[in-house]
Amino acid sequence: LEHMLEGVAMDTNPLLSTPAAGKSIEIIYQDAAMLVISNPAEFLSVPGKRIQDSVYLRIKQSYPRATGPLIVHRLDKSTSGLMLIALCKEAPKNLQRQFIKRTVKKRYVALLDGLLTADKGNIDLPLRVDLDDRPRQLVCYQHGRPAQTQWQVIERKNNQTRVYFYPLSGRTHQLRVHAAHVKGLNTPIIGDDLSGNKATRLYLHAESLEFNHPISRELMSFQVEAEF
Repeated sequence: LEHMLEGVAMDTNPLLSTPAAGKSIEIIYQDAAMLVISNPAEFLSVPGKRIQDSVYLRIKQSYPRATGPLIVHRLDKSTSGLMLIALCKEAPKNLQRQFIKRTVKKRYVALLDGLLTADKGNIDLPLRVDLDDRPRQLVCYQHGRPAQTQWQVIERKNNQTRVYFYPLSGRTHQLRVHAAHVKGLNTPIIGDDLSGNKATRLYLHAESLEFNHPISRELMSFQVEAEF
């Protein structure tokens, strides 16, 4: 019924706006087989239903001769940090196998909205999507997929806690839910609009990655500090 709205001033549809406008991807490492990039917050890993601008599109435009599928793993749109990109067809299977076997060492840094009393621990809460409120995730012991996270306090300050997260699995929104859930840390990540309160950004950053090079098998380690 678009004709009924003719001449009526309307706000821009937020679902059609590109949150990555004006942002760029930083190349941390490059060779013939792969890239390691630092991805800004609010940047899609792959094209969405309405928004095409994404890591995949930018890399495809910059490396048109790449024979690999490019995207090896994803970051949540609101999470900044390190990602691996496969440029050749030989690289992705090896890299994905390392993720599946959990030999890739990942560390995230997050700022939580409250003070934790313990200094470290483990969270084991199975997750599934909320079918009535996608993309929200639910803790579900009956149908949820296993999800484990190790955590360690870095600093407590101004009623906030800075922590390291070491996800042992890679479920959607795993760190968000494990931080906010009453059986987890019961302390949401600042800026988590699904489990906590909105802020200028989600204070979650994929800070370091350690893995074996898919071709040479050399051990590789990368770290990019969070901007918060």
